[in-house]
Amino acid sequence: MGLSRAPAETAQSEPGTIAICFVAAALESVRARRLDADALLKDVGLSPGLLHSPQARVSAKHYGALWRLVALTLDDEFFGQDSRRMKSGSFAMICHSVLGCKTLGSAMDRTLRFYALILDDIRGELNRAGSEASILLLQDMIPQRVFAHETLLMLLHGLACWLVGRRIPIKRAQFSYAEPAHSAEYRLMYCTNLSFQAPHTAIVFDSAHLALPVVQNERTVKDFLRNAPENILLKYKNGSSLGARIRRRLRQSLPGELPEFEEVATEMGMTPATLRRRLHEEGTFYQSIKDQLRRDLAIGYLSHSRRSAMDIGLELGFSERSAFHRAFKKWTGASPGEFRRRLQP
Repeated sequence: MGLSRAPAETAQSEPGTIAICFVAAALESVRARRLDADALLKDVGLSPGLLHSPQARVSAKHYGALWRLVALTLDDEFFGQDSRRMKSGSFAMICHSVLGCKTLGSAMDRTLRFYALILDDIRGELNRAGSEASILLLQDMIPQRVFAHETLLMLLHGLACWLVGRRIPIKRAQFSYAEPAHSAEYRLMYCTNLSFQAPHTAIVFDSAHLALPVVQNERTVKDFLRNAPENILLKYKNGSSLGARIRRRLRQSLPGELPEFEEVATEMGMTPATLRRRLHEEGTFYQSIKDQLRRDLAIGYLSHSRRSAMDIGLELGFSERSAFHRAFKKWTGASPGEFRRRLQP
C-alpha cells in the first residue's frame, strides 16, 4: 500500500506558539534544585511575569531557546523527569546512531534501546500488530509525570518523522493519566482521536511507515540538531486534520479579509452543516481556527519584530486598532502593548 506525503506546517508558513504551561513544566526541575529559573527566562528574552498569565503563550523560537538553556543548566535533556540524568549530547548521539539503519522500524528499535540505557523510570516499546504499529510508554514513576510523557513522545515522534522526511500521521493517541487542562494542545501535537486514563500512554500509526527508508545522513543531522526542538515542535505537528487544512487556507488570505464560513465549506466540497459537524468531531470550530491563527501570528510579530500593534492588526484583517486590542486580550489575557512589555526581561 502506498503512503501519501502528509502536509507539514513549517516555521516559515505557520508560525506556532507554545502554551505557557509547557514553559512552567520545563522550569520545575530548575526550581526544585533551587536554581534561578527567572534568570533563565530573562536570558532567552522572556519575562518571568508571563508565568502568572495562564492564557499566555510564547513563540516556538523562545521556547526552543529556553529548552536548550534548561537542558544545559541541568546537564539533563530530560529536564529532571527521570531519576537518572539524560546528559547533554544524548539526543545527538541517538540521532547519529540511527543514521546507518535502513528502515524506520530498525531505527526506532535502536532508538528505544538507547533510551532504555540512559533512563531508568520510563521506557518505550515499538509494537507491531497487523496494519497498525504503536509506540508504547511504560513507566515506574509514582506519581506519573505528565511532562515526561509529553517530552519523550515529542522526541520519539519528531525523530521518526525527520528520519523518513515526512510527518507520520498518528491515528490515535492514549494517555495513562487524567486529561490535563491543556489537552487541547494535544490535538496539534498528536491527533484529534484522544483518550485518557488508559492502561498505558501510546501513539498508534500505520505500520507500513516502519518500512520507509531512512533518508537522512551525517550532513543533514547537523541542521536538524542545530534547529531542534523548534523544527520538531512546528514541522511535525498534526497538519492533516480538517482544522489544519482550513488554517493553511486562511493563512493564504492574509494580509486581507478572511473568507466567510460558507465560502470555506464550498472550497472544501462540503455543505456548511457537514463542515460544522466535521469540525465539531475534531473538537474545534471555524471561529476558533481563525482566532488561533491570528493569535499565533500576532505573538510572533510582537515577539520578534518592532512592528506596531496597529500594523499587526491590519496585517491580520482587523480594520480598527481597538478591535485588535480587544481580540488579543481575549486570547492571551493581555493587550498587545502589555504582552510586549511582559516579554522584556
